Amino acid sequence: MQKADSIILGGRVLTQDRNMPRAEALAIAAGRILAVGSDAEMRALAGPETEVIEAGGATVLPGFVESHLHLFIGGAELDQVHLHGTADPETARRKLAEGAARSPGSGLLVAQGPGYALFDGQVPRLLLDDLMPDRPLALVADDHHTVWANTRALELAGVLHGRETPDGHEVVMGEDGLANGMLLEPEAYAPVLSLSGYYRAMQGLAVGTEPDPAPDAAQRAGDLEALARGLAHANAHGVTSIVNMDGNLYTLDLLDQLRAEGRLTARVRVPFHFLPEMDEAELERASEMHARWNDEWLASGFVKMFMDGVIESNTAFMKADYPGRPGWRAHGRFSAERFARLATDIDRRGLQIAVHSIGDAATSRVLDGYAAARAANGDSGLRHRIEHIEVIDPADIPRLAELGVVASMQPMHVPGTGFPLEPAQSAIGRARWPDSYPVRRIKDAGIAVALASDWPVTDISVMRGIHAAVTRQSWCAEQADPRLTLAETLEGYTLGGAFAERTEAIKGSLTPGKLADVIILDADLEAVEPAELDRVTVRRTICGGRTVYQQD
Repeated sequence: MQKADSIILGGRVLTQDRNMPRAEALAIAAGRILAVGSDAEMRALAGPETEVIEAGGATVLPGFVESHLHLFIGGAELDQVHLHGTADPETARRKLAEGAARSPGSGLLVAQGPGYALFDGQVPRLLLDDLMPDRPLALVADDHHTVWANTRALELAGVLHGRETPDGHEVVMGEDGLANGMLLEPEAYAPVLSLSGYYRAMQGLAVGTEPDPAPDAAQRAGDLEALARGLAHANAHGVTSIVNMDGNLYTLDLLDQLRAEGRLTARVRVPFHFLPEMDEAELERASEMHARWNDEWLASGFVKMFMDGVIESNTAFMKADYPGRPGWRAHGRFSAERFARLATDIDRRGLQIAVHSIGDAATSRVLDGYAAARAANGDSGLRHRIEHIEVIDPADIPRLAELGVVASMQPMHVPGTGFPLEPAQSAIGRARWPDSYPVRRIKDAGIAVALASDWPVTDISVMRGIHAAVTRQSWCAEQADPRLTLAETLEGYTLGGAFAERTEAIKGSLTPGKLADVIILDADLEAVEPAELDRVTVRRTICGGRTVYQQD
């Protein structure tokens, strides 16, 4: 009889395996789940070298599958100035001064997460000049679709007098003929962020290309540490699998080096990011990435695209005018014809597609493209995805099911949970509130749902995401109860995530033979009041049978 390398005893094991949904203990051997059952059964598999881990009545789960985040960016941002939610200029001034003292010099100072309300009624460039007049400064919105910069940063980046950008990206100009400091979407803010090494972390999201010039040894070492920090941060929240939503060859190469050094502590998928201005022949790079990386630890195999922006900056592509902006609905970044052609080509290559789509018009266009791919190629079974779906035309919900699309959704994106209610709630308009953030309606329609954080857009904490999903409140009487159950939410972060990345045969549940990706919480989750779920923490994270995080 094979002996276990480790056994976990005395747990409330929620396996996510429908054949044995609950157990008391489990055993691990050679990086796989050896057995699941009672304490007595698992003790029988222990040998003299077996590590015995006591769960103490706490919940044991499969490792969380984080279905949408930005690992390199998030790791880099852990060391930056954090202004999350700050809407008061004096508070921002104090935090920026503290950050500048920690990072002295004349280089670009980057701060994360100010509230949009910080700039209410003010020209962003002039406000930031007042807060920091002599050093280039860039503030990145939580959603990472807007950057605000001071005059010094705009001058050094060569965009103070404007910049030609693709449709959907904009250097916003002021009445004085100069950039007012608001930069919408990556092609507008890329020149400013390029003033810092932080741009290498952003490059897979902003432009999908490779660093040029290539980083020197010191820069590469710093990038490796940023990724390692991001991995450790994910592990501390129980994450053992990551679907990165930006990428290039450089990101995969760095992760491969971490693997060679024994420092890859989660399984990572990295896409090829296709932008509208790219030639379609560049899809060959996506096929090359898939051919080079396609194993249980590192994989590519999908193409990421953006169909629109975000509601907060009025760049999400909508079917109706934004309230207070007659005639403005934003635009799809790909025409309907081009997206259908691209989707058909990518599908034919055997690659999955994941599209950022927030507005209802954007989602309709994506579904049209997926339908065109199916008409041309048949049902590929690739489970193409739509990321976010924050406002939907109700007529498109059955189309998601018909086309076998996976809805990748983020509980913490809902205004009032991870984001403030404004400006999104007003930008959607009351008439559309019942159709916004429709995870409950999508789940009820039998559509596969994967849940995620979109870190660093919101907190990576899965427990906060779970809390948001099960406690969310309706915005109006016309909106049905939008909450998910605890069981549905746990599935969305485990087996649902594995299904979305087409790896449910090897992960997502604690089933004998599957990968030994396991987490132990510090409480019995089912005994915790919903309002208290965000206080539950992760005690231990095991990935591939190895403990990669243990709470002090």
